[in-house]
Amino acid sequence: MKSDIINEADVRMDKAIEAFRMELTRVRTGRATISLMDGVMVDYYGTSMPLAQVASVAAPESRLLTIQPWDANILGDIEKAILKSELGLNPNSDGKIIRVNIPPLTEERRRELVKLVKKMAEDSRVAVRNIRRDAIERLKAQKKNKEISEDDMFRLQDEAQKITDKHIKQIEEVVAEKEKEIMEF
Repeated sequence: MKSDIINEADVRMDKAIEAFRMELTRVRTGRATISLMDGVMVDYYGTSMPLAQVASVAAPESRLLTIQPWDANILGDIEKAILKSELGLNPNSDGKIIRVNIPPLTEERRRELVKLVKKMAEDSRVAVRNIRRDAIERLKAQKKNKEISEDDMFRLQDEAQKITDKHIKQIEEVVAEKEKEIMEF
């Protein structure tokens, strides 16, 4: 018998890990990926919009991104948005298309990125543990209200710990994968 509280905690932990994975796509690895531009917001006639909604982004080569705006009048705005982003990239425009070269990362920059990824991972582990804590508090409340027995409460707490351990292991695997990707030349 799996409790609704445990099922809900499992789903919330899955969502926390998915959010962590999405956050990691914005960490530059020295390889061109279109997800690198996900956080870039462009001022489009007074409205801040994601780059993907005003242009098509492609990665024709491993170290090059191309950005083709649907409205040629916003080329300058897109260039400014890329320069303002914290990606450290320099866009080059030929009047129709923007090319963004992805320079190889220095050893020092790679180490900084690995530290950043580990900090992001720690934040995700804290989120997972907070979900476990909430579930355990709800289980204790159910025991106090005599909705479940003490034995059931302890069994469900063990189950909450098991799913927490499973999710923390997943975070570790994602971190190891991203660290490998960052450190390879």
